[in-house]
Amino acid sequence: MLLISIRVLYAFVCAGAIATYVSSNPPSPVDQYPLIAFVLLMMLTQGVTCLDLLISQKRIEVMSAIYFGLLVGVLLSYLLIQALSPVISKTPWGEGVVMISTLTLPYLCISFLLQTKDDFRFIVPYVEFSRELKGGRPLVLDSSALIDGRIADVVETKILDSEMVVPDFILKEVQDIADSSDKVRRVRGRRGLDILSALQNNPNVDISMYDAKETEKEKGLTVDQRLVVAAKKLGGRVVTNDFNLNKVASVQGVDVINLNDVANSLKPRYLPGEHIQLKIIKEGESQGQGVGYLDDGTMVVCEQANHLVGRDVDAVVTSVLQSSAGRMIFGRVTESR
Repeated sequence: MLLISIRVLYAFVCAGAIATYVSSNPPSPVDQYPLIAFVLLMMLTQGVTCLDLLISQKRIEVMSAIYFGLLVGVLLSYLLIQALSPVISKTPWGEGVVMISTLTLPYLCISFLLQTKDDFRFIVPYVEFSRELKGGRPLVLDSSALIDGRIADVVETKILDSEMVVPDFILKEVQDIADSSDKVRRVRGRRGLDILSALQNNPNVDISMYDAKETEKEKGLTVDQRLVVAAKKLGGRVVTNDFNLNKVASVQGVDVINLNDVANSLKPRYLPGEHIQLKIIKEGESQGQGVGYLDDGTMVVCEQANHLVGRDVDAVVTSVLQSSAGRMIFGRVTESR
Protein backbone atom coordinates (compact mmCIF):
# COMPACT_ATOMS: atom_id res chain seq x y z
CA MET A 1 0.00 0.00 0.00
CA LEU A 2 2.84 2.38 0.83
CA LEU A 3 4.53 1.69 -2.51
CA ILE A 4 1.27 2.41 -4.38
CA SER A 5 0.92 5.70 -2.51
CA ILE A 6 4.48 6.67 -3.42
CA ARG A 7 3.83 5.92 -7.11
CA VAL A 8 0.62 7.99 -7.11
CA LEU A 9 2.42 10.86 -5.35
CA TYR A 10 5.25 10.62 -7.89
CA ALA A 11 2.72 10.91 -10.76
CA PHE A 12 1.15 14.04 -9.23
CA VAL A 13 4.56 15.63 -8.61
CA CYS A 14 5.59 14.90 -12.20
CA ALA A 15 2.35 16.38 -13.53
CA GLY A 16 2.83 19.57 -11.49
CA ALA A 17 6.48 19.97 -12.42
CA ILE A 18 5.83 19.34 -16.14
CA ALA A 19 2.87 21.75 -16.18
CA THR A 20 5.03 24.44 -14.60
CA TYR A 21 7.83 23.79 -17.10
CA VAL A 22 5.49 23.90 -20.12
CA SER A 23 3.69 27.06 -19.00
CA SER A 24 6.85 29.02 -18.14
CA ASN A 25 9.01 27.82 -21.05
CA PRO A 26 10.32 30.59 -23.40
CA PRO A 27 9.26 30.60 -27.08
CA SER A 28 10.03 27.13 -28.41
CA PRO A 29 8.26 24.07 -29.87
CA VAL A 30 7.17 23.26 -26.30
CA ASP A 31 5.47 26.65 -26.00
CA GLN A 32 3.75 26.19 -29.38
CA TYR A 33 2.32 22.73 -28.52
CA PRO A 34 1.95 22.71 -24.71
CA LEU A 35 -0.60 19.87 -24.54
CA ILE A 36 1.44 17.54 -26.74
CA ALA A 37 4.61 18.42 -24.81
CA PHE A 38 2.83 17.76 -21.49
CA VAL A 39 1.58 14.33 -22.64
CA LEU A 40 4.95 13.28 -24.05
CA LEU A 41 6.86 14.33 -20.92
CA MET A 42 4.31 12.59 -18.68
CA MET A 43 4.68 9.40 -20.74
CA LEU A 44 8.45 9.67 -20.37
CA THR A 45 8.36 10.10 -16.59
CA GLN A 46 5.72 7.41 -16.05
CA GLY A 47 7.77 5.04 -18.18
CA VAL A 48 10.08 4.84 -15.20
CA THR A 49 7.17 3.55 -13.10
CA CYS A 50 6.33 0.96 -15.77
CA LEU A 51 9.97 -0.15 -15.83
CA ASP A 52 9.88 -0.49 -12.05
CA LEU A 53 6.78 -2.70 -12.29
CA LEU A 54 8.32 -4.90 -14.99
CA ILE A 55 11.43 -5.57 -12.90
CA SER A 56 9.63 -7.28 -10.02
CA GLN A 57 12.60 -9.01 -8.39
CA LYS A 58 15.31 -6.60 -7.30
CA ARG A 59 18.40 -7.52 -5.33
CA ILE A 60 20.08 -4.94 -3.14
CA GLU A 61 23.54 -6.38 -3.76
CA VAL A 62 23.14 -5.89 -7.54
CA MET A 63 22.01 -2.29 -7.10
CA SER A 64 24.87 -1.67 -4.67
CA ALA A 65 27.41 -3.16 -7.09
CA ILE A 66 26.17 -0.95 -9.94
CA TYR A 67 26.11 2.17 -7.77
CA PHE A 68 29.56 1.70 -6.26
CA GLY A 69 30.99 0.54 -9.60
CA LEU A 70 29.76 3.72 -11.27
CA LEU A 71 31.01 5.86 -8.38
CA VAL A 72 34.48 4.26 -8.33
CA GLY A 73 34.73 4.29 -12.11
CA VAL A 74 33.92 8.00 -12.39
CA LEU A 75 36.35 8.79 -9.58
CA LEU A 76 39.14 6.79 -11.22
CA SER A 77 38.51 8.41 -14.60
CA TYR A 78 38.57 11.87 -13.00
CA LEU A 79 41.87 11.13 -11.24
CA LEU A 80 43.34 9.70 -14.43
CA ILE A 81 42.32 12.76 -16.45
CA GLN A 82 43.76 15.10 -13.80
CA ALA A 83 47.03 13.15 -13.81
CA LEU A 84 47.31 13.18 -17.61
CA SER A 85 46.02 16.73 -18.19
CA PRO A 86 49.51 18.32 -18.30
CA VAL A 87 50.44 15.88 -21.07
CA ILE A 88 47.23 15.69 -23.11
CA SER A 89 45.86 19.22 -22.72
CA LYS A 90 47.81 20.57 -25.68
CA THR A 91 47.51 17.51 -27.90
CA PRO A 92 44.83 16.88 -30.55
CA TRP A 93 43.89 13.56 -28.99
CA GLY A 94 43.33 14.88 -25.46
CA GLU A 95 39.53 14.94 -25.73
CA GLY A 96 39.59 11.38 -27.03
CA VAL A 97 41.51 10.18 -23.98
CA VAL A 98 39.01 11.92 -21.70
CA MET A 99 36.05 10.34 -23.51
CA ILE A 100 37.56 6.83 -23.57
CA SER A 101 38.52 6.89 -19.88
CA THR A 102 35.12 8.26 -18.86
CA LEU A 103 33.33 5.48 -20.74
CA THR A 104 35.55 2.47 -20.07
CA LEU A 105 36.53 2.83 -16.41
CA PRO A 106 32.94 2.97 -15.03
CA TYR A 107 32.02 -0.04 -17.18
CA LEU A 108 35.03 -2.05 -16.00
CA CYS A 109 34.32 -1.23 -12.34
CA ILE A 110 30.62 -2.14 -12.63
CA SER A 111 31.46 -5.39 -14.43
CA PHE A 112 34.08 -6.30 -11.82
CA LEU A 113 31.78 -5.67 -8.86
CA LEU A 114 28.87 -7.56 -10.43
CA GLN A 115 31.09 -10.59 -10.96
CA THR A 116 32.50 -10.46 -7.43
CA LYS A 117 29.43 -9.29 -5.50
CA ASP A 118 29.29 -12.62 -3.62
CA ASP A 119 32.84 -12.12 -2.35
CA PHE A 120 32.69 -8.40 -1.54
CA ARG A 121 29.56 -6.84 -0.08
CA PHE A 122 28.96 -3.18 -0.94
CA ILE A 123 25.77 -2.30 0.82
CA VAL A 124 24.17 0.36 2.96
CA PRO A 125 25.12 -0.47 6.58
CA TYR A 126 21.62 -0.42 8.06
CA VAL A 127 20.28 -2.65 5.27
CA GLU A 128 22.96 -5.23 5.92
CA PHE A 129 22.22 -5.03 9.66
CA SER A 130 18.53 -5.75 9.02
CA ARG A 131 19.40 -8.71 6.84
CA GLU A 132 21.56 -10.24 9.56
CA LEU A 133 18.65 -9.99 11.95
CA LYS A 134 16.25 -11.55 9.46
CA GLY A 135 18.10 -14.67 8.41
CA GLY A 136 20.90 -16.88 9.58
CA ARG A 137 23.51 -18.83 7.69
CA PRO A 138 22.55 -20.15 4.24
CA LEU A 139 21.06 -23.62 3.86
CA VAL A 140 22.97 -25.79 1.36
CA LEU A 141 20.54 -28.32 -0.11
CA ASP A 142 21.56 -31.90 -0.84
CA SER A 143 20.05 -33.96 -3.67
CA SER A 144 18.29 -36.19 -1.14
CA ALA A 145 16.55 -33.15 0.37
CA LEU A 146 15.29 -32.08 -3.07
CA ILE A 147 14.13 -35.57 -4.03
CA ASP A 148 12.49 -36.06 -0.63
CA GLY A 149 10.33 -32.98 -1.23
CA ARG A 150 9.48 -32.18 2.38
CA ILE A 151 11.67 -29.06 2.27
CA ALA A 152 9.01 -27.42 0.05
CA ASP A 153 6.36 -28.13 2.70
CA VAL A 154 8.59 -26.74 5.44
CA VAL A 155 9.11 -23.54 3.42
CA GLU A 156 5.35 -23.06 3.08
CA THR A 157 5.10 -22.75 6.86
CA LYS A 158 7.37 -19.64 6.61
CA ILE A 159 9.48 -20.94 9.47
CA LEU A 160 12.67 -20.61 7.38
CA ASP A 161 14.03 -17.19 6.44
CA SER A 162 17.60 -18.14 5.54
CA GLU A 163 18.87 -18.14 1.97
CA MET A 164 18.88 -21.54 0.26
CA VAL A 165 21.78 -22.53 -1.96
CA VAL A 166 21.93 -25.38 -4.49
CA PRO A 167 25.47 -26.15 -5.77
CA ASP A 168 25.75 -26.82 -9.48
CA PHE A 169 27.08 -30.36 -8.95
CA ILE A 170 23.99 -31.20 -6.87
CA LEU A 171 21.78 -30.03 -9.74
CA LYS A 172 23.81 -32.18 -12.12
CA GLU A 173 23.39 -35.19 -9.84
CA VAL A 174 19.61 -34.72 -9.76
CA GLN A 175 19.56 -34.34 -13.56
CA ASP A 176 21.55 -37.56 -13.96
CA ILE A 177 19.04 -39.37 -11.73
CA ALA A 178 16.16 -37.92 -13.79
CA ASP A 179 17.82 -39.24 -16.97
CA SER A 180 18.41 -42.71 -15.51
CA SER A 181 17.21 -45.76 -17.40
CA ASP A 182 15.73 -47.13 -14.17
CA LYS A 183 12.10 -46.05 -13.88
CA VAL A 184 12.11 -45.58 -10.09
CA ARG A 185 15.28 -43.47 -10.15
CA ARG A 186 13.94 -41.45 -13.07
CA VAL A 187 10.73 -40.63 -11.19
CA ARG A 188 12.72 -39.62 -8.10
CA GLY A 189 15.01 -37.37 -10.14
CA ARG A 190 12.12 -35.64 -11.87
CA ARG A 191 10.46 -35.05 -8.53
CA GLY A 192 13.68 -33.41 -7.30
CA LEU A 193 13.68 -31.08 -10.33
CA ASP A 194 10.01 -30.27 -9.75
CA ILE A 195 10.70 -29.43 -6.09
CA LEU A 196 13.60 -27.16 -7.11
CA SER A 197 11.38 -25.40 -9.66
CA ALA A 198 8.66 -24.93 -7.02
CA LEU A 199 11.17 -23.41 -4.60
CA GLN A 200 12.43 -21.00 -7.28
CA ASN A 201 8.86 -19.89 -8.08
CA ASN A 202 7.94 -19.44 -4.41
CA PRO A 203 8.07 -15.70 -3.54
CA ASN A 204 8.76 -16.58 0.10
CA VAL A 205 12.02 -18.38 -0.74
CA ASP A 206 15.40 -16.80 -1.37
CA ILE A 207 17.14 -19.54 -3.36
CA SER A 208 20.16 -19.32 -5.64
CA MET A 209 22.50 -21.57 -7.60
CA TYR A 210 26.12 -21.80 -6.47
CA ASP A 211 28.84 -22.21 -9.08
CA ALA A 212 31.27 -24.45 -7.19
CA LYS A 213 34.46 -24.27 -9.21
CA GLU A 214 36.42 -27.47 -8.71
CA THR A 215 39.94 -26.82 -7.44
CA GLU A 216 42.95 -29.11 -7.63
CA LYS A 217 42.36 -30.22 -4.04
CA GLU A 218 38.74 -31.15 -4.77
CA LYS A 219 39.46 -33.38 -7.75
CA GLY A 220 38.51 -36.96 -7.00
CA LEU A 221 36.19 -36.05 -4.11
CA THR A 222 32.72 -37.56 -3.93
CA VAL A 223 29.59 -35.43 -4.22
CA ASP A 224 29.05 -35.62 -0.44
CA GLN A 225 32.59 -34.44 0.25
CA ARG A 226 32.29 -31.59 -2.25
CA LEU A 227 29.00 -30.58 -0.62
CA VAL A 228 30.71 -30.36 2.76
CA VAL A 229 33.51 -28.26 1.24
CA ALA A 230 30.95 -25.92 -0.36
CA ALA A 231 29.10 -25.55 2.95
CA LYS A 232 32.38 -24.60 4.63
CA LYS A 233 33.13 -21.96 1.99
CA LEU A 234 29.65 -20.47 2.29
CA GLY A 235 29.58 -20.73 6.07
CA GLY A 236 26.26 -22.54 5.78
CA ARG A 237 24.44 -25.62 7.00
CA VAL A 238 23.76 -28.77 5.01
CA VAL A 239 20.12 -29.84 4.60
CA THR A 240 19.77 -33.55 3.91
CA ASN A 241 18.12 -36.79 4.98
CA ASP A 242 21.16 -38.90 4.10
CA PHE A 243 22.45 -40.53 7.29
CA ASN A 244 25.97 -41.05 5.92
CA LEU A 245 26.29 -37.42 4.78
CA ASN A 246 25.07 -36.38 8.20
CA LYS A 247 27.96 -38.24 9.82
CA VAL A 248 30.58 -36.99 7.31
CA ALA A 249 29.56 -33.35 7.75
CA SER A 250 29.40 -33.61 11.54
CA VAL A 251 32.92 -35.07 11.70
CA GLN A 252 34.24 -32.11 9.67
CA GLY A 253 32.53 -29.54 11.87
CA VAL A 254 29.70 -28.59 9.48
CA ASP A 255 26.23 -28.19 10.96
CA VAL A 256 23.57 -30.45 9.45
CA ILE A 257 19.79 -30.16 9.38
CA ASN A 258 18.43 -33.68 9.00
CA LEU A 259 14.88 -33.60 7.64
CA ASN A 260 14.12 -36.89 9.37
CA ASP A 261 15.11 -35.38 12.72
CA VAL A 262 12.96 -32.31 11.99
CA ALA A 263 9.96 -34.50 11.11
CA ASN A 264 10.43 -36.70 14.17
CA SER A 265 10.73 -33.74 16.50
CA LEU A 266 7.33 -32.48 15.32
CA LYS A 267 5.53 -35.77 15.91
CA PRO A 268 3.39 -36.08 19.05
CA ARG A 269 5.40 -37.39 21.98
CA TYR A 270 4.13 -40.39 23.90
CA LEU A 271 5.32 -41.15 27.40
CA PRO A 272 5.30 -44.54 29.09
CA GLY A 273 1.88 -45.16 30.59
CA GLU A 274 -0.11 -43.26 27.96
CA HIS A 275 -2.83 -45.03 25.99
CA ILE A 276 -3.00 -45.07 22.20
CA GLN A 277 -5.50 -46.44 19.70
CA LEU A 278 -4.23 -48.36 16.67
CA LYS A 279 -4.92 -51.25 14.35
CA ILE A 280 -2.64 -54.28 14.30
CA ILE A 281 -1.49 -54.70 10.70
CA LYS A 282 0.91 -57.65 10.82
CA GLU A 283 2.92 -59.92 13.07
CA GLY A 284 6.25 -58.71 14.44
CA GLU A 285 9.69 -60.25 14.08
CA SER A 286 9.74 -61.64 17.62
CA GLN A 287 7.33 -64.27 18.86
CA GLY A 288 3.99 -62.92 19.99
CA GLN A 289 4.54 -59.37 18.66
CA GLY A 290 1.99 -57.43 16.62
CA VAL A 291 2.82 -54.34 14.58
CA GLY A 292 0.60 -51.35 13.93
CA TYR A 293 1.03 -47.73 12.80
CA LEU A 294 -0.20 -44.40 14.07
CA ASP A 295 -1.68 -41.74 11.77
CA ASP A 296 1.71 -40.02 11.42
CA GLY A 297 3.39 -43.27 10.31
CA THR A 298 5.05 -44.12 13.63
CA MET A 299 5.46 -47.87 14.05
CA VAL A 300 4.08 -49.41 17.23
CA VAL A 301 5.20 -52.88 18.38
CA CYS A 302 2.76 -54.51 20.79
CA GLU A 303 3.62 -57.55 22.88
CA GLN A 304 1.31 -60.55 22.78
CA ALA A 305 -0.72 -59.10 19.91
CA ASN A 306 0.08 -61.44 17.02
CA HIS A 307 -3.37 -63.01 17.27
CA LEU A 308 -5.05 -59.58 16.92
CA VAL A 309 -3.99 -58.85 13.31
CA GLY A 310 -6.69 -56.81 11.56
CA ARG A 311 -8.31 -55.64 14.80
CA ASP A 312 -8.37 -52.24 16.52
CA VAL A 313 -6.78 -52.32 19.95
CA ASP A 314 -6.11 -50.05 22.90
CA ALA A 315 -2.46 -50.20 23.95
CA VAL A 316 -0.43 -48.68 26.74
CA VAL A 317 3.04 -47.31 25.93
CA THR A 318 5.90 -49.09 27.70
CA SER A 319 8.91 -47.44 26.00
CA VAL A 320 9.89 -45.21 23.06
CA LEU A 321 12.95 -45.63 20.83
CA GLN A 322 14.08 -42.44 19.02
CA SER A 323 16.72 -42.29 16.25
CA SER A 324 17.46 -40.41 13.00
CA ALA A 325 15.81 -43.26 11.11
CA GLY A 326 12.53 -42.62 12.91
CA ARG A 327 10.62 -43.27 16.10
CA MET A 328 9.43 -46.67 17.32
CA ILE A 329 6.96 -47.18 20.16
CA PHE A 330 6.72 -50.35 22.24
CA GLY A 331 3.57 -51.19 24.15
CA ARG A 332 1.24 -53.88 25.35
CA VAL A 333 -2.40 -54.45 24.54
CA THR A 334 -4.89 -53.58 27.24
CA GLU A 335 -8.14 -53.96 25.27
CA SER A 336 -9.21 -55.09 21.81
CA ARG A 337 -12.34 -54.16 19.90
